[in-house]
Amino acid sequence: MTLTETRTAISLRGLTKTFGDITAVDGIDLELAEGEFFSMLGPSGSGKTTVLRMVAGFETPTSGQVLLGGVDVTALPPYARDVNTVFQDYALFPHMSVLQNVEYGLRVKRVERRERRKRAIEALETVRLQGFAQRRPHQLSGGQRQRVALARALVNRPKVLLLDEPLGALDLKLRREMQIELKAMQRDVGITFVFVTHDQEEALTMSDRIAVFNGGRIEQLATPAELYEHPATAFVAGFVGTSNLLEGAVAAEVIGAVGTYTVRPEKIRMSPASASAGAGDCTATGVVREVVYLGSATQSVVDLDAGGTLLVLEQNTQDSAGDSLGRRGVAVRLSWRREHTVVIGGA
Repeated sequence: MTLTETRTAISLRGLTKTFGDITAVDGIDLELAEGEFFSMLGPSGSGKTTVLRMVAGFETPTSGQVLLGGVDVTALPPYARDVNTVFQDYALFPHMSVLQNVEYGLRVKRVERRERRKRAIEALETVRLQGFAQRRPHQLSGGQRQRVALARALVNRPKVLLLDEPLGALDLKLRREMQIELKAMQRDVGITFVFVTHDQEEALTMSDRIAVFNGGRIEQLATPAELYEHPATAFVAGFVGTSNLLEGAVAAEVIGAVGTYTVRPEKIRMSPASASAGAGDCTATGVVREVVYLGSATQSVVDLDAGGTLLVLEQNTQDSAGDSLGRRGVAVRLSWRREHTVVIGGA
């Protein structure tokens, strides 16, 4: 998907928000396509949630514009914008049934009873909860309550659905299941999803594009693969997954050039110190300081003879836990293909 092939759902132009002396959002320019699953990723305080709240209308920009479908909505209240928001706490009414919760927004809009019942049932079918219409929220699991909140937002048929860390209250296993379901759901309904998260796995799993926020600005805007394989800054390399940084004298010796470079731990091969590297490979020798057994994989911390440290991640296809943990203190050679070394331009 490219913005030239589809219509623009959201345009942010010079969007800024200050709270006293604090600049929470610092001149954001952004274009989101219709039907796109777009994630805003970053640590707490990076500005991503404030941007979402300005799109929703819950916060007023200090300067800049918010356009939805080409229409300037910067000064409009939330109810006058064709968006709906799903929050982490779901905010379901405990005294209402699932069906009544989903119908609520339509009832406020005075949609005729038969029509709102029909649309609510369709929304529950979309989130695969058609058999739960008469249950109360306390009778549902966390994942089911999250789906009810989604159905309540989808029933209004918004052009844009805003999701503020909606999976944050779920346990790890359910969160991973819901990541897959949420992406499938977005593909089925075809509307624009704007997803805020501090969890890089969530963003990589579901998104068409990701904006990485830091200090109120966007550090990098890219597809998940581009973001992971070619981080533009040291912050992105460290925040999106685990990465190794090589700089200064260490980079000069290992890479053969001055600068700042990154290589992902899973790209590195570890072999005995006496082994030779492949032609054209980057290589470094060192000693294994620590080993962490992760079940399906083992992470090793290697202190380089050239100085600095590299993390190495290996799948446990052959070794047992005992084999892995026995590497502490062993001299090793690390090697990786030169094309897996990424130059960091804005470290």
